[in-house]
This record gives sequence, structure tokens and C-alpha cells, in this order.
Amino acid sequence: MYDKSLVHELLEQVFNATTIVLTRFEVVETSDYFLDTPEGMEKLDSICMQLIAIGESLKNIDKITNKELLKNYPQVDWKGAKGIRDIISHHYFDLDAQEIYYVCDEKLPTLKLTIEKILQDFE
Repeated sequence: MYDKSLVHELLEQVFNATTIVLTRFEVVETSDYFLDTPEGMEKLDSICMQLIAIGESLKNIDKITNKELLKNYPQVDWKGAKGIRDIISHHYFDLDAQEIYYVCDEKLPTLKLTIEKILQDFE
């Protein structure tokens, strides 16, 4: 068995980080916004930092639960959600703003809803 309180705390952190990203992303209309203005670059930087934190927390959840929890929620590409941390961290200067836009626009809402569901299931 694993430490459920620690996993719950990590899930809360992921939920909060997705909320932060989605809030910051609200003003972003296209991926070009990230690269065309200093404000856009700041948004990109701050969003990427949260995506790194999300990926790291998901990796920790997998480690703590021996990869038994997240697999029960197949609506999320967990490998991709964890992997974006490595891509951003190790290839930051080659970062594809369109990919970050896509992740925020298409993937993060599902991740947030799924994390919310996992937290409800924990209750």
C-alpha cells in the first residue's frame, strides 16, 4: 500500500498547477502570441514552469503508487503528461511554442478534469 495522504497532496498540487496554467493561457489566442511580445514570452516561461511541475508531480505519483493509480484513468496520456517535463527541461531553447499551445488548449482541460475525478475518488 502507498501513502495516500502524500498522493492526495501531489494530486492537489497538479490540480492547482493546471488551474494556474489555464488561467494564464486565457489571454493566448494563438501560439504566435508566445513569441511575438515580451508579455507572450513571460506567459510561455511561466506556463512551462508549471508544466514542468505537473510532469514531475505525476512522475512522483507513479513512483509512490508503483504505477497503479494513474493507469485507472486512461482518458489522459500519462506518458505524454509526464514526458513534457523532460522535453521542456532538456530542450528549452528548442521549445516549440505551437506544441505548448496545443497542450494548453487541447490536453490540459482533460487533465484537470481527470485529476479532479481522481481526487473525488479518493474521498
